[in-house]
Amino acid sequence: MDYPTFDEKKADRSKCAHLRSQLKFCLLRTDCCKKDKLTPRECIKTRHPSVPQECYALWNTFFECKHSILDGRRRFRGLKGY
Repeated sequence: MDYPTFDEKKADRSKCAHLRSQLKFCLLRTDCCKKDKLTPRECIKTRHPSVPQECYALWNTFFECKHSILDGRRRFRGLKGY
């Protein structure tokens, strides 16, 4: 998939903004959003068949990024399972 360039300055400067924008563009290019006119949230929550696995991987990575903001211990201990 083609993503917009991330070299330019973005208005959203939060920690996970780059993942949020990649996930948004990934979901907006699916048939679920284009043809069925569903929101990206509805497409990913209902596991619509037109959503590629790449979008689900971005969704999980975005979740982990947001979770790491709340979990202060992760900075010292690292990810679970390592």
